[in-house]
Amino acid sequence: MQLLSNWERLSLNQITTSNWSLKEAVEGSARAGIPWIAPWRHKVAEMGLAESKRIIRDTGLQVSSLCRGGMFPAATAAERKVKLDDNRRAVEEAAELGTDVLVLVCGPAQDRDLDSARQWVAEGLEQLVPFAQSHGVKLGIEPLHPMYAAERSVVVTLAQANSLAEKFLPTQVGVVVDVFHVWWDPDLYPQVERASGRILGFHVSDWIVPTPDLLLGRGMMGDGVIELRRIREAVEAAGYAGPIEVEIFNQAIWDRSGDEVLELMKNRYLEHV
Repeated sequence: MQLLSNWERLSLNQITTSNWSLKEAVEGSARAGIPWIAPWRHKVAEMGLAESKRIIRDTGLQVSSLCRGGMFPAATAAERKVKLDDNRRAVEEAAELGTDVLVLVCGPAQDRDLDSARQWVAEGLEQLVPFAQSHGVKLGIEPLHPMYAAERSVVVTLAQANSLAEKFLPTQVGVVVDVFHVWWDPDLYPQVERASGRILGFHVSDWIVPTPDLLLGRGMMGDGVIELRRIREAVEAAGYAGPIEVEIFNQAIWDRSGDEVLELMKNRYLEHV
């Protein structure tokens, strides 16, 4: 894949402007000259899938990914089937919106049973892959920081994500590298190299010190301690040349004007990423 310029790769992950509807985020990105957007499913649902597709198409933006699928573990087989059905809908939505990447946040354990939860993640992937492949959609496993293991994902290292992905073809399952979740890992760079050919997404933000909130504590690039450019260079060396999503959960940022956030985001992205 030809490497685009840094600017041509910039994508607004919609959660960064959480106060905006999808229509507002798309139109704001177009005003700011940002070429990519990564919608979230709940925002697509508010607008409706057909209207979401039309709005994105009419502005000329490209869709870098859809967030999110996953959440596979559940206490009963019936509940796991419901979750699998929802993942199939997510695949259909991704394909309809014109992206070939569905980001997976794999889900927490039930009743403290980490081993079973991780097995259910593996089984969920195995069941979902044929359906996703039939729709031209790749599944991107995003490992989350270990502090989210109890609530959001039992996949907490890039090594775990790689091991899950390697059970499938690179055209079926890969990994999403989010700097907020992996920057701390002493095995990060060997695992990025291991993921060569399987990196389906790259997300940037920053780790603020002290961290103001476990969920809503991400910083704008340059406000924290993450070696953003070094990690970007590593994922590029591993073959990733796709969009770079700015994904920030932070109430103080959400409370600002969306256009102001995008202007700051653009400047910090070019300076630090």
